[in-house]
Amino acid sequence: MGGDGQVSLGPTIVKQTARKVRKVHHDRALAGFAGTAADAFTLFERFEAKLEEHRGSLRKAAVELAKEWRTDRVLRRLEALLAVADRDTSFILSGTGEVIEPDDGLIGIGSGGPYALAAARALIGHSDLDAKGVVTEAMRIAAGICVYTNDQITVEEL
Repeated sequence: MGGDGQVSLGPTIVKQTARKVRKVHHDRALAGFAGTAADAFTLFERFEAKLEEHRGSLRKAAVELAKEWRTDRVLRRLEALLAVADRDTSFILSGTGEVIEPDDGLIGIGSGGPYALAAARALIGHSDLDAKGVVTEAMRIAAGICVYTNDQITVEEL
């Protein structure tokens, strides 16, 4: 899973080296965010707590967090998306209760997400890059297209 480092306030870049992707639950899962940074930190904590509560079951933790996120008065105001994955499964989580498992296991969220996702699909089908190489190159491609995406890329692997 990879993420860029750009944090923007409207049209202004306020940070270029944010870590939007991290290992969670004893380094057995990954979580990444798009959206408001403070909201994402809250969601990371809640997601990790759900993973602990459900003994590392990514699917159960994702569903339970999405339910809580959608129904809790404070949480439902959070403006972010989460991408979560373990070795077998990946999901996109949103505050509207969405828990989306992509058909091909690939996820792109945030402003540059569609560009990175398209690039990753093309690279998987037409290159010999390993997973880390696909993520890195797809993020570089997205950074070259999207003004809200930069090339300060962090990649985390399981």
